Amino acid sequence: MQRLQKLRNASLLVAGLLSTTAIMPAEFAPFSVTVAEAAVARNIVVRGNTRIEEETVLSYLTFSRGRNYSAADIDESLKALFATGLFATVDIRPNGSTVVVNVTENPIINRVSFEGNKKLNDKSLEGAIRSQPRTMLTRARVESDVQNILEGYRRSGRYDATVEPKIIDRGNNRVDLVFEISEGDKTGVERISFIGNSAFSDGRLRDVIRTRESGFLSWLRSTDTYDPDRLAADQELLRQYYNRKGYADFRIISATADLDREQNIFYVTFTVEEGERYEFGDVEIVSSVSDIDANDLYSVVRTKSGKRFDSLRVEQSIEDLTLKVSEKGYAFAQVRPRALRNYENNTVSLIYYIEEGPRAYVERINVIGNDRTREYVIRREFDMAEGDAFNRVLVDKAERRLKNLGFFERVNITTSPGSAPDKVVVNVEVAEKATGEVSFGIGYSTTDGVIGDISISERNFLGRGQYVKVGVGRGESSQTYEFAFAEPYFLGRRVGFDFDAYRRVLDANDYRSFDQKKTGGGFGFTLPLREDELKLRLYYKIFQDENTDPDNRSTGVTNCDTTRLSLAVCDSLGEYLTSLAGYRLTYNTLNRNQNPTDGFYAAFGQEFAGIGGDSTYIKTTAEARAYTELLPDWGIVGSAKIEGGHIYGIGDDRLRVSEQFMVGGNIIRGFENQGIGPRDSKTGDAIGGRMYIAGSLEATFPFPVIPDEFGLSGAVFADAGTLWDADNDLVKIVEAGGNKVNSNDFDIRASIGAGVRWESPFGPLRVDFAWPLVKSDFDETQVFRLSGGTRF
Repeated sequence: MQRLQKLRNASLLVAGLLSTTAIMPAEFAPFSVTVAEAAVARNIVVRGNTRIEEETVLSYLTFSRGRNYSAADIDESLKALFATGLFATVDIRPNGSTVVVNVTENPIINRVSFEGNKKLNDKSLEGAIRSQPRTMLTRARVESDVQNILEGYRRSGRYDATVEPKIIDRGNNRVDLVFEISEGDKTGVERISFIGNSAFSDGRLRDVIRTRESGFLSWLRSTDTYDPDRLAADQELLRQYYNRKGYADFRIISATADLDREQNIFYVTFTVEEGERYEFGDVEIVSSVSDIDANDLYSVVRTKSGKRFDSLRVEQSIEDLTLKVSEKGYAFAQVRPRALRNYENNTVSLIYYIEEGPRAYVERINVIGNDRTREYVIRREFDMAEGDAFNRVLVDKAERRLKNLGFFERVNITTSPGSAPDKVVVNVEVAEKATGEVSFGIGYSTTDGVIGDISISERNFLGRGQYVKVGVGRGESSQTYEFAFAEPYFLGRRVGFDFDAYRRVLDANDYRSFDQKKTGGGFGFTLPLREDELKLRLYYKIFQDENTDPDNRSTGVTNCDTTRLSLAVCDSLGEYLTSLAGYRLTYNTLNRNQNPTDGFYAAFGQEFAGIGGDSTYIKTTAEARAYTELLPDWGIVGSAKIEGGHIYGIGDDRLRVSEQFMVGGNIIRGFENQGIGPRDSKTGDAIGGRMYIAGSLEATFPFPVIPDEFGLSGAVFADAGTLWDADNDLVKIVEAGGNKVNSNDFDIRASIGAGVRWESPFGPLRVDFAWPLVKSDFDETQVFRLSGGTRF
């Protein structure tokens, strides 16, 4: 009797746990069981099954016909049958020497649908659930689907969402499964706080991470919601930022996100420990490989003694040393850095140990998740292939390259053991993102008036990693048409190839005295001399210029009005072809190309015209820019820029006006475009110069009262420069007409000013007010300058 009572209690407990809920039809009832004491199952009868074979049901019983069975056998059989997920109810009932097994089969799902969803479409929700048409409906699976849907909404920043599954009976044991969804409002991040930071303000650190606070522009972005993956990525961004700024001991103590359910908002808090700021101390290379001379390797090391500690420089040095040693025939060599801190002097001395590593080979590289991107586009970012020596440093380098492509939301590279102890399998998992863009633009500038354009671009054309752009634009005095194509791996090598074609129609305006039509194109090759920093571009250009008197547009170049146009301009009118080759060497250590806050950029290039065509000259240009955070705690960034150029005509052909340099407010603020330099004394037309030099100092800062959400910042600047030395033949033409060329000497101009920058939802806008301090009597000034545009 005690055993019978225990069995009844167990049956009641199981029945309670598996009782019918709102997601199951009302006719589904809990099972019941009647137990006889030790008995023999002379016969076993299965009832209620329609789709499932009787033998299938019997196979899950722990007893069989002609065998003794007990209450424990019935209990285990019940559990086994329910575990199959095939049945809604099960009833095992002894009837004399016969055991009757009554089952109610789970219904078949006829259709799965979603109601109330707008932010997540049906396709994305279907991919999140396991319940599918023509499969059995089970409570466990539906409950799991509900949680998966809720997780999808949490990922999109909606923690207030609710999901209620409903069952619609369609007869014949078939049902429709409907998920009724209430999406709720977006759960924004109300505040992001930092505890323990003193070197950098909260506002500066908020710029480092990807998560943003909710505010004025929340409707335009999704990064102002809580995402646990993004929060983890933010922690890594903070570590990288501090480590690059010299804080080698920086660590994140905690990163929490507290949800206020009543207000449906999150409060994110990072607790950090900054530590001291370090510089690089002594840097040493120690090689245990007999044929490797450490003295030959110092040239590739990027960590220089006395410079600010930078973890990225350490990583790059390890990569460069690894590649250098492998080039010498030691594919298995490993580079291990050892950091020695001097807490008194706040220095970190580095020793790079080069030693033979374990002999392991890459057995296979598996690429997962690339539905659109061709597999070879991913594989070519690796400096190793199947059968090569395995090196963890090169794997990390490939991961960074893949992330920098901009094709993927997520890149994760892991390794697993291969078929032998010395073989490694590399698994590359990626999640793709949209890379195409259709953009419309409208803007205004004080030089070109209202400007509009439309362009279609694709950064991963046909999944081949190629860039393609087609665009057209129109302004009050301009029309532009362009096509551009770029292949980053030409003929399978890490050499970029680019090609472009364009047509520009520029009408005369306040600063340009003639109409100009330019049609041309070109191609080039980019060679990485030192990855991510030093690059060389070799290129060829060819274009046709057609310059005409705006008063004679219908008749072309005839009847140039010399009373209104400079003789130098009239001499440059006509059609001519320019064919040139050139090169440009660039060095770039900027932390980002748009709005950098740290780093250095330099470029030097030359163009040689005269490969056929009507123009013959050598043009040389150079520029250098440096950025640094003057007051990091206040977000004040300082920049210095210098640039210059020289053009020299070859042979007897004189330079045309359109071939010489023109300088104005685009380089030295406070002056109109083409506002300085050599100018016809009679007509006031700018005729350009053969040499120019200009420099600028600027400090940008966020407005202390206006929230960062508005994207407003201010700037103060000082510009200086000059343009001089017009082509001698052009000067003679002007003088032959009884006029002279003013401002042809090396006379410095200078200005100071202030401006406002707005990173608006529709693109960057810039307003500058500049006052010339030093100018020529013949210069054209412009105090106010507005430029900007939009993308939507």
